[in-house]
Amino acid sequence: MDYKKSKAPVNTVTRNIMDLCEETGNIYESVAIISKRANQISVQIKEDLSKKLAEFASYNDSLEEVFENREQIEISRYYEKLPKPTLLATQEFVEDKVYWRDPAREQQAANDDRL
Repeated sequence: MDYKKSKAPVNTVTRNIMDLCEETGNIYESVAIISKRANQISVQIKEDLSKKLAEFASYNDSLEEVFENREQIEISRYYEKLPKPTLLATQEFVEDKVYWRDPAREQQAANDDRL
């Protein structure tokens, strides 16, 4: 996924807490969902960055041949300018792009249907 095209802000944004807990009814549950999604995004971004930097890696053990690789620097700058995973996850949650479910609620609903 191209996170640069996301509508997520690059800087911290003050949000209305009630907007975040509309769907779940509980702000703590919303924050837990957002944090799990942010962890997933962080892992994905790290994997993408590692793959791209591995293409330009030099495997010389010589300390004398230290040089800057312009491609690595440009790739690193690109990833530094991306919005943070928490901001991306919050934006996805607000836009209802995050799928989540609560097995405890599903079990409770199933038990209620049996009665």
